[in-house]
Amino acid sequence: MTDRTDLLQGTLDLLVLKTLASLGSLHGFGIARRIEQVAGGSVLLNQGTIYPALVRLEGRGWISSEWGTSDNNRRARYYSITAAGRKQLKEEVANWQRVAALVDAILAAEA
Repeated sequence: MTDRTDLLQGTLDLLVLKTLASLGSLHGFGIARRIEQVAGGSVLLNQGTIYPALVRLEGRGWISSEWGTSDNNRRARYYSITAAGRKQLKEEVANWQRVAALVDAILAAEA
């Protein structure tokens, strides 16, 4: 049995924004596979997870999309991070670092 990490609410937004900021325009399947690859297979993202996140991020203006052709000649929607998305990414990273430091401090505390 393989243990899979359940992503905290909002964490997926951070991972998608960071992936697009690092790699540029990607289709949804490519974004999901890249996150899984970097996570070493400890996270599994299906269509029911990644696509609602992409719709939500686009609705907030943090990513944009356009139709293109994938490597296997299929029509696919490609997503890119926007200037507002880059600003939000900085805020999300700072927030994640604060939360991680808080959790680390509590876990390190003596009982």
